[in-house]
Formats: sequence, structure tokens, C-alpha cells
Amino acid sequence: MRILGIDPGLQVTGFGVIDTEGSALAYVASGVIKTSAAPVGDLPARLKLLFEGIRELHARYRPDAASVEIVFVNVNPQATLLLGQARGACVTALVACDLAVAEYTALQMKRAITGHGHATKAQIQEMVRRLLNLPAIPRQDAADALGLAITHAHAGASLARLEAAHPLKRTTSGMYRGGRGH
Repeated sequence: MRILGIDPGLQVTGFGVIDTEGSALAYVASGVIKTSAAPVGDLPARLKLLFEGIRELHARYRPDAASVEIVFVNVNPQATLLLGQARGACVTALVACDLAVAEYTALQMKRAITGHGHATKAQIQEMVRRLLNLPAIPRQDAADALGLAITHAHAGASLARLEAAHPLKRTTSGMYRGGRGH
């Protein structure tokens, strides 16, 4: 399975692509989508660049699934709103490409990659390098995106086994529940 991980940001959005077969992980690509070509105050133009960048990644790498970081509520509400809009543009582009989108918090990704939720950016970068056997440490945005893809590779396999054993239905709140009237 090929997984595209996305670490959304309004100025810089990280992406990472991995292949997984069983528990084996293989690096495919990583990098960033920058919106600096659009003026700082032109939010619609920046969102369009993100949308088009995600669609270009889909066309180039043909992932089977995607994982995106869930926005955390920041001290600055305006920054949180802008980040949420960037994330929305990314998720919309992924869904427009008919990809299944899994969502993980930064805490969930950090736990999956390093074993604890208080990992530093440097620790995430180093663990991603080790898990994917990379020759160098990836830049922060790309490392986070690769971490999200790795998280989904592990969590997705577990969720698929659970789904096979007991079908789950997504509720309007985004939570999963048992499908047989549970």
C-alpha cells in the first residue's frame, strides 16, 4: 500500500510518501509545498496553491490512502483558523482525488514514531530517518508528514483487522462505532 502523509501549514505544507507491505516500510518521496508564490495577505491564492500541490502529488505518486495531522488549538486563535483553512484545502484535495483520509493528532504520531507523546522535532526526524533507513535527516515538515504516513501504516493495518472482525460505522461526530446496532 502507498500512503501519502500531509503535515498542513499555510506557508509550508510537508508531504511524505511511503510504501508498506506488512510491517515493512519503504521511503518513496518527501518534501514541501510552499505558498510563497502568492502574496502573504492573499489567503484564497495560498489555499489554491495547496489544493493544486496536493493534486499534483496524487498524480505523481498515486497513493492508495492519505493521513493528515489534526489541527491543534493554538494560543493564537487567528493562527489556528488560518491553519484550519490550510488543512481544509489539503483534505478537500485528497478527497477530490478519491483517497481515503485518516486523521491523527501530533500526539498520536509522536507516540507511534518515538514511543512517547512529548518527542521533540529532532527526535521525530531521527526516528523517521531510522524507520525508513534514510541516509540523512529529513527537514521538519517532511519528517512530520512521513511520521503521519508511518503512523497510518501501523494504525491502518490494525484498523483493517478490526474492521474485518467487526464492521465499524463512522458517526457524525467522526467517531467509529459498531455497525450491528451497537
